Amino acid sequence: MAAERRGADRDETVDAFHEAVNMTAGRLEKWLDTDESKSVGQSDGGESVGHASGRRIVKLLHTNKTDLTDDDLAHMRKVVGYVHRHIEQRPDGDITGTPWRYSLMNWGHDPEK
Repeated sequence: MAAERRGADRDETVDAFHEAVNMTAGRLEKWLDTDESKSVGQSDGGESVGHASGRRIVKLLHTNKTDLTDDDLAHMRKVVGYVHRHIEQRPDGDITGTPWRYSLMNWGHDPEK
């Protein structure tokens, strides 16, 4: 029974992740190379948390569901939580060139898609 529940939890996590992450691995990779991507997010002087997460999301998008580790699933849940919280903070007006959109895109979600 416990193994069955873990499988259901895994499926729910993976499904929620793929709903939240609406950018392809290729598109996200290209985005992460831009100055706009590197210009947003919290950092301690190095790479921002969101930018590092984006690099990990690219790897997760290339990983088979059966090969996901518990740590991968935990990061996927973190991504889902971040995207859902950030969407709730949508600013008024055109969001095209905003740090809000850029930050979400670092986490694999383009709100204009």
